[in-house]
Amino acid sequence: MTSIKQVAKVYQSSQSHMVGDGFKVQNLFPNGNRIGKQLSPFFLLDYAAPHYFPPSDTPRGVDEHPHRGFETVTIAYQGALQHRDSGGNSGKIGPGGVQWMTAASGVVHEEKHDDEFTKNGGTLEMVQLWVNLPKAHKMDKPRYQGFDNEQIPVADLGDGSYARVIAGDFDSVKGAAKTFSPVNLFDIRLKAGKSITLHLPEGYNTGIVVLHGEAAFNGTHTAKEVEIAVFDTKGDSISITANTDATLLVLNGEPINEPVFAYGPFVMNTKDEIIDAINDYNNGKMGRLN
Repeated sequence: MTSIKQVAKVYQSSQSHMVGDGFKVQNLFPNGNRIGKQLSPFFLLDYAAPHYFPPSDTPRGVDEHPHRGFETVTIAYQGALQHRDSGGNSGKIGPGGVQWMTAASGVVHEEKHDDEFTKNGGTLEMVQLWVNLPKAHKMDKPRYQGFDNEQIPVADLGDGSYARVIAGDFDSVKGAAKTFSPVNLFDIRLKAGKSITLHLPEGYNTGIVVLHGEAAFNGTHTAKEVEIAVFDTKGDSISITANTDATLLVLNGEPINEPVFAYGPFVMNTKDEIIDAINDYNNGKMGRLN
């Protein structure tokens, strides 16, 4: 028998701020709301709501910077981004594209607006999600996965509604990305009035972000644009009704029950490991961009 995953709380996002000169974002967590442990293995989520950038001769974005101990997942909804890193990886994502970068032992990278988008200007909308790595994999070799829109499997929900399965398993539809711990990451679009039931593993942490529109969960709570509903780990089903056309991002994963010590672009288990990361970056051990 199924049981309902109850809503623990609905949280609002922070005020928008600039990251570099190319991303105007609102942070949904950790955001000072102490929901970090409730969403492990997910550590951070920034949402860049639709924002128009005028044409430019110089690509906007974030210049060279390091990461260690976790993965960055970038989902593009509008506009186009380009990535390059010290592992020799590079890629471009347009609408619907996903970049899944495993920093692990350390990588230096930059994320900027695509050259054509920079030249012509346009509206940018994206999500960046940080996924923590288990201690056993924090010092693995870095990895890069890039997916165009058509490479993301889709589950048809009927009535013009659908779920893009970025990672994990949605009603036997397998996700595109490989992960180091069990993660379900779904980009769901629901037409107004559409109701669905999500079946998710008992004991996993779950958050559902409403990026556009408004949705009701289990008939008890409602979340609107740029809010996140966080659920109890007990239970294995969530009912969702779209009050308006809605875009939802479902985060569901097995908790990593290990200490977390984070500082800037590093997510490790201890303070000493953070000091090692800073020293390794300063000594060039994470590589450099040419």
